[in-house]
Amino acid sequence: MSGSLTGLISHTRKVQSLYKRAVRSLEDWYDRREVFRYHAVLMRKRFDDNKNITDTRIAKELIAKGEEELFKNEHWHPRKFPESPGGVAFGRVVTPPDWVVDYWHPLEKAQYPEYFARREERKKEYVKLWEQKYGKSSSFNPPH
Repeated sequence: MSGSLTGLISHTRKVQSLYKRAVRSLEDWYDRREVFRYHAVLMRKRFDDNKNITDTRIAKELIAKGEEELFKNEHWHPRKFPESPGGVAFGRVVTPPDWVVDYWHPLEKAQYPEYFARREERKKEYVKLWEQKYGKSSSFNPPH
């Protein structure tokens, strides 16, 4: 997955993530923009007050307290972006997989002769590369 994190997460990244989730939580609680901005500025001040702490034990403790506070103050019905998982428009437009084009009727394929000629060439190249990398499969017998 392209967006997944692997390995260790730095302290800076943890603070950034906590801050963003805290601000998103404030958006859930306050509908009016000016009220939300007021609380967001107060939240930023709390983070800025602790930005120069160099002792890692204290910094880790602050992160843990922040995570706990965020969990306790989480909104009961958080907002979701429409196109995000859980949003109202998630998965609304389904992009069909590439193999669907192989089942087009010949009259439909005849409307795009150059495309389908190039497509057949690419499919042969792909099979050739696959066989070079993994070898020919002689044991595969598809069910009838």
